[in-house]
Amino acid sequence: MLPAVALAAEPQMQLALRQGQENQLLILNQERQLAQQPLPSTLTTPLGSIWKLLVYAYLVDTQQQEPDYTCNGSQPQEEVYCCDVGQKVARDRALVQSCSLYFSPQRLQLDPQLWASYWQRQQSPGWLQDLAQLQPAKRVPVAELLGVLATLPGQQQARNVLLEVLLPAEGKLVGQLGSRLRIKTWSWHDEQDPEQRQGGFAGWLMDGTPLWGQGSGTSKTVLQNYAEVLNLVLPQAQPADPLGCVVVRMFERYPIVAVRRSGAPTPVEPGALRGRYQVEFSNGNYQTIESQGELFLRADAGRLALTARLEREEYVARVLQREAAAQPVEAAKALAVAIRTYLLQNAVRAGECLTIADSSAGQRVAPEPATAAAREVAAWSADLVLAGAPVTYHLDQAGSNRLSWQQAVSQAQQGMRYDAILAHAYPRANLGRWDKPEAVCQAMPEAETWLAGQQKRWREALDAQPGYAPVGQFTVCRLLSGKPHVDRMYSRIYVRDLYSLQDRLDLTHEYLHLAFAAHPRGQDEEFVEQLARHLLLD
Repeated sequence: MLPAVALAAEPQMQLALRQGQENQLLILNQERQLAQQPLPSTLTTPLGSIWKLLVYAYLVDTQQQEPDYTCNGSQPQEEVYCCDVGQKVARDRALVQSCSLYFSPQRLQLDPQLWASYWQRQQSPGWLQDLAQLQPAKRVPVAELLGVLATLPGQQQARNVLLEVLLPAEGKLVGQLGSRLRIKTWSWHDEQDPEQRQGGFAGWLMDGTPLWGQGSGTSKTVLQNYAEVLNLVLPQAQPADPLGCVVVRMFERYPIVAVRRSGAPTPVEPGALRGRYQVEFSNGNYQTIESQGELFLRADAGRLALTARLEREEYVARVLQREAAAQPVEAAKALAVAIRTYLLQNAVRAGECLTIADSSAGQRVAPEPATAAAREVAAWSADLVLAGAPVTYHLDQAGSNRLSWQQAVSQAQQGMRYDAILAHAYPRANLGRWDKPEAVCQAMPEAETWLAGQQKRWREALDAQPGYAPVGQFTVCRLLSGKPHVDRMYSRIYVRDLYSLQDRLDLTHEYLHLAFAAHPRGQDEEFVEQLARHLLLD
């Protein structure tokens, strides 16, 4: 009995998703999967905030043109999830921030009859057809919710937008999970104890697999507590929807003399290529290529040229395969994000596709299908790019906004995660989504210069303090809201300004949090504040 009792008392999370032809229920603790069984038809969940996702899907699919929501301060407890007083919030941001006021059926003037007819056509459960039942407390079968999500209209747009749930830097969820989850979070009162909270999420994997999760606490704490084990147990998935196309001008700097099928003496005619071929260049070199119809040979003004038309993540995987390797995994993840960002920053739009050259001056592309390992790395971070800095990389030479592959390999071998590797190479950049890369760090170079000068003046006083470690690389970012703070993983200091004494005290205070990060004193606010005042005022 003792192991069973201990298991029951242990904090657990329930995770439901489709595997093969059946819905499965996984029981997890914070380290591993404990059990798995077919999803019981009796298992229910409160809708919580999931109702907002259902309204969002309706608005997208019926092409509504509703107005933004304006925060006027009349409902401060609700508007905190929407916008600051006097500001507006639009549909996508309202979904990510879980703004109830935006999706209120009363505000949107949703017609109950039109709503019912719409969901009847979708063959949805009765509870979804009744607009009056769309309440946070409404309990619905988890199996039915998964069925709704599997066929939910507008889900491709919703999946793109919901990547932002994982992006806030303070949560580090994108560092643990990549872009694998596209989820709407929810929290509600515990069914057994109304004083306690339960929370979780509902949404999709990258391949469109619907899933639902629930644990004790709010959705934020559930995700933070179980992110590592979720990354371990979630199945590998490739993007379900084409994520854009890339036309690559292959071998841009090397004139082609002929292309022959492997072992054949006669050159092939221009057109789509299928199979293995050998490319002969004017310098006498040869290159073996393989195509499944994505490579095209054409004659342009008497000159032969090869182009490849690839899905975006296949392009990322092929560059990773050609420029580096899929191991070690954290270094490969970092490079995949850099490759995708370089494409976004340097490719040219031509019709529906981006165009870019295969060149040693830019990015080289493997002239063959990517390996499964390279595709897995690309898919794990699909849609993730860096915002806030120009991105380059090199085999062995690090530099300003330039990642060194060899250094990234060494960092990964030392246990650094891919997002920390990226933060080291691009200190002013942050992870964002492909179609909306927003920089969250507005750099303050004058504050960085001031702090670097002060470090020299403070050296003697600080070297005498146990636990002090000078911070060689840091970034000072302008604080747009909230209190001054530090992001230790990214070595970023967020302050309002530099020009008042309080501004400089804040900057000194937060720098000391970084400098004592490896010592208990770094968590002692009284010690840090007293030392900051001593350094700046005495």
